[in-house]
Amino acid sequence: MKIGFIGSGAVAQVLAAGFAEKGYEVKIGSRDTTKLADWLASAGENVSAGTFAEAAEFGDVVFLSVNFANTRSALELAGKERLNGKIVVDLSNPMDFSKGIPPAFAVSYGNSLGEQVQAALPDSHVVKAFNSMGADVMTSPIFGGETATHFIAGNDNGAKATVKRLAEEFGWEVLDAGDIGQSFFLEALASLWVNYSIKSGQREQAFKLLSR
Repeated sequence: MKIGFIGSGAVAQVLAAGFAEKGYEVKIGSRDTTKLADWLASAGENVSAGTFAEAAEFGDVVFLSVNFANTRSALELAGKERLNGKIVVDLSNPMDFSKGIPPAFAVSYGNSLGEQVQAALPDSHVVKAFNSMGADVMTSPIFGGETATHFIAGNDNGAKATVKRLAEEFGWEVLDAGDIGQSFFLEALASLWVNYSIKSGQREQAFKLLSR
């Protein structure tokens, strides 16, 4: 399986390096690949860089990892036709930092970012995942013997099964929250994570669902 990334920020770099260590071929897409030269030198031989379009074409599974405000333009640069029939993992969150910190939550119920991405990519299988935790723990979700919980959402069960398996390779307990409409709650959970992280000054933290 090949994995592409539309976006090349800190989150994309952590996940790309993590998947490369697991043996996957990875292409990270950027608007400016020259800025990735130093990172690529340390990322391993399974990682390459290219444009958004090249990353979208390359990946069997493609991660969308861009700033909320840049979502639409990133998909246009990637070329929606290159994502047809593919699993697109939307890990972005609708947070507006234009008025400072803490960020505003920028979507309403029934119009989550995950739903917007699925509407923009009707022929792709969008899965909301890897959005409600920080980059510091994305590939290391074990806390003193406790396994953190990772919620995902999407309309296609096969696509969710693939994403679940990818997350489990890092050690996550993965729970299916339901269809893509549940993205609203996953994005709200991410907002809670960010706001509490700002308040506490702690980034190495994650949610855990306890059942009995």
